[in-house]
Amino acid sequence: METKVNYAIVGAFVLVLAAALIAVALWLAAGGALQKKYDPYLANVDESVAGLNLNAPVKYNGVDVGKVREIQLDPGNPERVRLIFAIERGTPIKVDTVAVLKTQGLTGIAYVELSGGNRNSPPLLAIAPEIYPVILTKPSLSARLENVLTTVLAKMDSTSTHIDELLSDENQAAFKSALADIASVANGLAARKTTIDAGIRSAALTFENASRLSAQAAPVLERIERSAEAIEQMGAEVARTSISTGKMIDSAGSDINRFAAETLPELERLMGDLGTLANSLHRLSEQTERDPRSFLFGRTPVPAGPGEIITGTGKQ
Repeated sequence: METKVNYAIVGAFVLVLAAALIAVALWLAAGGALQKKYDPYLANVDESVAGLNLNAPVKYNGVDVGKVREIQLDPGNPERVRLIFAIERGTPIKVDTVAVLKTQGLTGIAYVELSGGNRNSPPLLAIAPEIYPVILTKPSLSARLENVLTTVLAKMDSTSTHIDELLSDENQAAFKSALADIASVANGLAARKTTIDAGIRSAALTFENASRLSAQAAPVLERIERSAEAIEQMGAEVARTSISTGKMIDSAGSDINRFAAETLPELERLMGDLGTLANSLHRLSEQTERDPRSFLFGRTPVPAGPGEIITGTGKQ
């Protein structure tokens, strides 16, 4: 007995199996269980990003770690470009990681190079109001060269302007006049070469005499120095003597004050007595000269004159 085959069921089974095989193939093509996960990061670039395209590689020290997902102008600053990266999860993006635009080889294909990131630095996190962590950037080599060339060209232009001013007709005429004056001075010096040579020889002789005089003056200076030292020592001795004399004068002053307080009154009384004695001797001397006998026999009364009465107490 023949078995009947249900072709509808077989066809459905084949279609389901084919769909399953296609799904598995697509899943495997997309990476399947080994598919990588990416984290978004933001970088603000203040230069042209010409040559940088979407899905351009993002490298960390030369290793591919992601791709460029978005390139757009900053709405608040049209001179700035916002780049959004999709970087493999687990890539050590630190707070000091820096992004730089670079060009690969001679083809001019641009990519983003990440560098830096100290192992002890904390990981980069999003800070409000940004929703993505913001990676620092620095100018690319082409931007730095452009800035340098711009500066050099500006300086060259300024230098060229100054050279043009220096080589103006007035300055050229002044330069020619200066050259003529220099030539005239040179001719005058050449004409007086003999006199100049004699002057140089005289100067050399003067220097030689001064050198000999300096050598002869050395002993004199040494003696003067010794004399100065002796005078200094003598000054020190005089100073010490002055101090001793001052002390002596102070002591003598106290003695003189004591002498004036104690002895001068006695001397004054003695001088008064001596004055009285001198007056008495003077009167005695005058009386003796008038009547020498009175020194031996005493004083003789003076005879009474006419009309005078001698009493016991004297004349009346």
